[in-house]
Amino acid sequence: MQNLRWTTRLICLVIACSETLPVLIAFLFAATPAAAGEIEPRSYVNTPVGVNFLLAGYVYTDGGLATTGSSPLKDAELTMHTGILAYARSLDVWGKSGKIDVIVPYSDLSGNAMVAGQRRERNVSGFNDPRFRFSVNFLGAPALSLEEFASYQQDLIIGASVQVSAPLGQYDKERLVNLGNNRWYVKPDIGISKAWGDVTLELSGGVFFFTDNDDFFGGKKLEQDPVYTAQLHATYNFGKGIWAAVSGTYDHGGRTTVDSVENNDLQNNWRMGATLALPVNRNNSLKMYASTSIHTRVGNDYDLYGVVWQYRWGGGL
Repeated sequence: MQNLRWTTRLICLVIACSETLPVLIAFLFAATPAAAGEIEPRSYVNTPVGVNFLLAGYVYTDGGLATTGSSPLKDAELTMHTGILAYARSLDVWGKSGKIDVIVPYSDLSGNAMVAGQRRERNVSGFNDPRFRFSVNFLGAPALSLEEFASYQQDLIIGASVQVSAPLGQYDKERLVNLGNNRWYVKPDIGISKAWGDVTLELSGGVFFFTDNDDFFGGKKLEQDPVYTAQLHATYNFGKGIWAAVSGTYDHGGRTTVDSVENNDLQNNWRMGATLALPVNRNNSLKMYASTSIHTRVGNDYDLYGVVWQYRWGGGL
């Protein structure tokens, strides 16, 4: 009987926690007009409090930059290999389930583009801008211990989060393509998740707010309007901690101004993707995911493939 209880706990824990962090990576180039395009299924789920998560992963992207006619960068084709290291912890936030996480990517980028009529190559390695997030579920996801979580069944969850990106990544003002952005952004987000048996639908919406980059390409000043983003995810639970999701995201806005000259670079971009999570044992799980661009007016027009290993401990495990 005791083994049965532990098995039930383990299955519930893996289902809740195998997506404790979302897809993790927004590939942010200083040449692009905004940090958007992330696909993040299961951002709003309940998780037993006091559990720690260490994640390590690899992501491969290949594609180009869709730019307007006013951009000096043309026909860009870029390939990037990224290693990910992240930490998260589930929290009790005044009786509601919450979470903090930090993500630190390191990338190797190579590619070429036409600049002022000449083909230029770019090869660079370094850290991307790190990101920090705090989230809390206001409705439908109380703070529970591991013992209590074994009997929890999701219905409707409503939550919110705020993410901050710090300008600490590799940046060179003499280059149009960089790994860091030399500016802060703050992204508040709200999400709704509803379960019908093994199927869960999640809808979320957020806004990227950017500070100015006062040392943009050539020493100019870059300003950017907010980018509005929406995501829809459908997740199916196959049992024993295995789940899969299909997702779509839409980004709009983000017009930029360089030295008081407004650019014709309003975003209107669509992406879709899929995710598969597989438990390994009580403390470990794997997640594989991919996404692609459906329509890109301005921004990153790329294909993405990734895998993340996750290790859990604490909270009674």
